[in-house]
Amino acid sequence: MGRKSYNMDVLFKILEVDNKKGNALIKGLDLRLLADAPLSDLAYPDSAQLQDYRSRSQNAQKECVRKIFRRRTLEREQLRNKSGLSPEEFFEIPGKILHLDGDPEYLEECLNAYSLLGLTAIGQSVPEKKQPEAIWNLLKQHRPDILVLTGHDAYIKNSKPFQSLDSYRHSIYFVEATRKARQYEPGKDDLVIFAGACQSHYEALLEAGANFASSPQRVLIHALDPVFIMEKIAFTTINSTVNIYEVIQHTITGLDGVGGIETRGKFRLGLPRSPY
Repeated sequence: MGRKSYNMDVLFKILEVDNKKGNALIKGLDLRLLADAPLSDLAYPDSAQLQDYRSRSQNAQKECVRKIFRRRTLEREQLRNKSGLSPEEFFEIPGKILHLDGDPEYLEECLNAYSLLGLTAIGQSVPEKKQPEAIWNLLKQHRPDILVLTGHDAYIKNSKPFQSLDSYRHSIYFVEATRKARQYEPGKDDLVIFAGACQSHYEALLEAGANFASSPQRVLIHALDPVFIMEKIAFTTINSTVNIYEVIQHTITGLDGVGGIETRGKFRLGLPRSPY
């Protein structure tokens, strides 16, 4: 489905229909947005529109993945030149990721992307409202290097002041879950956190302790943006800080959708590689 009032710019799946109110609860096909829409404003795209939309989304994802593998190839060449050893003589330990997602379909998509990118990631499908109560035990159980807290969100139009957390569908839960994660591990280089979804309260999430968050310009973000950011953290050496501009430029949404603070990488090299 698309919204006629928005010129069908984003396509959605209908989750619930309230016939009495004439509204539907809709979620983005590839953007982390949950919204209410009048049934009269919804329309089905034709097959060509749907195919074009999916093709553009898939091409954007593929381009991000190509950039990641090109970067890794360059980094391995630099390692060979610096050490005089073949990269095959080293072993690699990228950062371990715990990903809580309010949308099980997006979680599966993200886990597939982590696997493609050679990352160890544990996924938990946890509704946004329950993430604050679930986070402590999950951190204690899995002891990750990197934490992702996401799902769906939205700025509620004609709501309370723009700066108020009450003006957002789920930002308050991402903020509280981030605070609790920081109580568990205060060090921002010891536990790296991405928090937020579409149009989330960016400033509140950073203040709560997130290293990276959405959304500076309250725009929609792609479902895989957290994956592409945390891949860079996971594969950046612990001796270096991540280039914030570079990592965000390699997301699908870019600087309008995600931002963050200086953060050390979580990648470790080992030598020699065991033959067993």
